[in-house]
Amino acid sequence: MSTLTAPVISDTPFGALAAQHRLHNAVLKEPLPAPGTFGFRGDIALAFQDQVADEARPPAYSLEQVLAVGDAASAKIPVLAGYLHNFAWLKDAGEVLADYLVPEGTYVFFVNNIDFLKTYSVALPGGATAKVLPLDESTVWKEVLELAGVEKTNVKKLSGPEKLEYVLAQLAATKMDYPEISYVDGVAAMEPVRNRNENRPV
Repeated sequence: MSTLTAPVISDTPFGALAAQHRLHNAVLKEPLPAPGTFGFRGDIALAFQDQVADEARPPAYSLEQVLAVGDAASAKIPVLAGYLHNFAWLKDAGEVLADYLVPEGTYVFFVNNIDFLKTYSVALPGGATAKVLPLDESTVWKEVLELAGVEKTNVKKLSGPEKLEYVLAQLAATKMDYPEISYVDGVAAMEPVRNRNENRPV
């Protein structure tokens, strides 16, 4: 593929995920300004419900509010952030994305049911590392802006693809020296899943 040609989704890891019916609720799914890159904002299904005949059912659970960039040349995802409602699902995320993550990549997972004061580094299959942070009553986009030190005014006038590219570049440059913990120890330490609608006005 020529670097002068904007990639289509099938050129990227998102093409394989789409073929597995894992991409849902996309608010952005298009090439980014940097040559050979493709952006995705939406959900990535981690597990599916049993289907009855041809009935289409939503996923059993997903990695939600995903912000990610895919590279067409390497067929990898160098930067990704998303929300997990349960720390235990980190194993599923690591397995679903295993072929597309790289050891030097940046992978941030905001999780509902970990201590608000804790952050972790957790090894994923294939040598990649998940940076795990708490999240409650916020969004991945807002938390990533804060984590990466990006002011809203810096991205206000950018297009959707430009915003995603800029913010994920800043996230990739952010130092996250969080204590290492094994997945097993993380599951043992996780708290009950909080009802995300509990404190929201009706």
